[in-house]
Amino acid sequence: MVASTAAYEPRFDAGRVGLDLLATSHPEERLDGAEALGEWLRSAGLVPAGVRLPGIGLDCVHRFRQLRQDIAQLVRGAPALGGEPFAAALARINEAAAAPPPAPRAVPAEDGRLVRVLHAEPDCGSLLAVIARDVVELLTDPVAAARIRQCEGDNCPRIYLDTSRGRRRRWCSSEVCGNRERVARHRRRMAVT
Repeated sequence: MVASTAAYEPRFDAGRVGLDLLATSHPEERLDGAEALGEWLRSAGLVPAGVRLPGIGLDCVHRFRQLRQDIAQLVRGAPALGGEPFAAALARINEAAAAPPPAPRAVPAEDGRLVRVLHAEPDCGSLLAVIARDVVELLTDPVAAARIRQCEGDNCPRIYLDTSRGRRRRWCSSEVCGNRERVARHRRRMAVT
């Protein structure tokens, strides 16, 4: 049987990598193993192509899933409500953000241009730190935090950062949820006539 992640094209249109991580659970679990997590990390641009990820195993997959749950708790829950789940999620994100992120280096490629590589093979904690730091920056920036939105698409739980000019963006993606909504609206109009 082919794994469900084989045909999965990750989306990175939420505006922040921390919010993009949330999308890996919809419509089904996308981080179902170390290979899937490694591909997501490469697609997100957190790990350059060709970098080995020997420290990425099932434990790391579970840590990324926990981070994803914690991010969801913080961006979907109201900080004013507080409570133990919110405080625990915040503590785990702060702890993950404290680790040093992978150190980048610029090296010449065969064609002479400079390319980004990592100083050393990243471990799970350093990769978690990149995303946790992004979330800390997002939630502590009042302007950015005020732009966090829930997609209005039918059955779409995605969260995104609204950077549109008029701050009137309604969908996580105009090409996906926006298009579905326009097609559904057209069908409703055609059914009436």
